[in-house]
Amino acid sequence: MTLGSGGSSVVVPRNFRLLEELERGEKGIGDGTVSYGMDDGDDIYMRSWTGTIIGPHNTVHEGRIYQLKLFCDKDYPEKPPSVRFHSRINMTCVNHETGVVEPKKFGILANWQREYTMEDILTQLKKEMAAPQNRKLVQPPEGTYF
Repeated sequence: MTLGSGGSSVVVPRNFRLLEELERGEKGIGDGTVSYGMDDGDDIYMRSWTGTIIGPHNTVHEGRIYQLKLFCDKDYPEKPPSVRFHSRINMTCVNHETGVVEPKKFGILANWQREYTMEDILTQLKKEMAAPQNRKLVQPPEGTYF
């Protein structure tokens, strides 16, 4: 996020940006089917996050609750966080062995922009679950993990 008028702009420091994201994640997002927060409130670098997605209606994911891990390295938000499903899921952009969301196969990570947020990633993953190539894929048993 940049602020300013005219030719000048101010880049919001990493920790301020992450504090904004934390506040938004704690308030709840939209219809409540996507949420996120920090793994460890004592982590002053705010690196490790947990996300939750409730599968979209009219898909094989409906009613399932998916847990994810997001890791914001020191170069976030200039570079995207790493994203990994903890819950087993069968999707075209997710590595079947590790649960890692593969950046080259997931548009928002492949074309990352500083303005994007963890909320954007989770919302796009939910949309991807409902995409034609993913909405009917056979899924692992519910409650299994990587």
